[in-house]
Amino acid sequence: MKSDEWLGRLGDELAQAWAVAVKDVRVYYLKPPMIMFGLLLPFFLFFSFSVKRDIGAQVGIARLLALTTFFTASSAGPVIIPLERRLGTYDRLLAAPMSLATLLLGKTLVGAFFAILASLVPVLAAFLWLGVAVADAALLVVGLVLASMAFAAFGLIFASIPTRSVGSIMMPSTLIRWPLLFISGIFVPLGEMAPWARMLSYLSPLTYAQDLINHAVLGTGYLSRWLDLSLLLVLLFAFFIPIVKLHQRSRRLGY
Repeated sequence: MKSDEWLGRLGDELAQAWAVAVKDVRVYYLKPPMIMFGLLLPFFLFFSFSVKRDIGAQVGIARLLALTTFFTASSAGPVIIPLERRLGTYDRLLAAPMSLATLLLGKTLVGAFFAILASLVPVLAAFLWLGVAVADAALLVVGLVLASMAFAAFGLIFASIPTRSVGSIMMPSTLIRWPLLFISGIFVPLGEMAPWARMLSYLSPLTYAQDLINHAVLGTGYLSRWLDLSLLLVLLFAFFIPIVKLHQRSRRLGY
């Protein structure tokens, strides 16, 4: 295939992925499961663990941004795909003239868009009402986009479970996401952890998102910002590559 043909094919695939993302944003943004699991849950978690704790506005906003990005992005796929399977629209997408990887890229973009949109709420609140100053706005934007994409791909791993029930997917998703939340640096900063707990926290992708957001909002973090960026990029591909195989398996099972 010539280079111009390859670029044209790539452009077509990206356009198809974008069309899938725009369609899902319009259809599923205000669905009750999306509101509960993706929007309300991180806010409830933050306020329940932060009440009566003198952590300061900047630290609180950094933690809320990481929580919102993690739960909102990783909830989109597990909510949308089983709903589409039940309605039969997922079968029509699979029959469309585009690859499965393109379809899943579109679903990843949906999760990232939801997470970024939900993150605007604490960001605007920090700027307009709390007077919080961000140390590096450009890094914050890049970090939120990269973390949202990685967590959206992470959520699609659970969406590959062959079922048409949102609850059947959200249960194992919750069982995995909550331990990753509690071993990350959200509620206990990495510098205050015992060495064994800090080693355990490195297994959570949320650790690197939180540390990167700390660099962007607070101006300091425990790890190198370049390490955080690199690992989030690696995790994006590490999550996306197996989901194509997992969803191919679900197709063979009739889902």
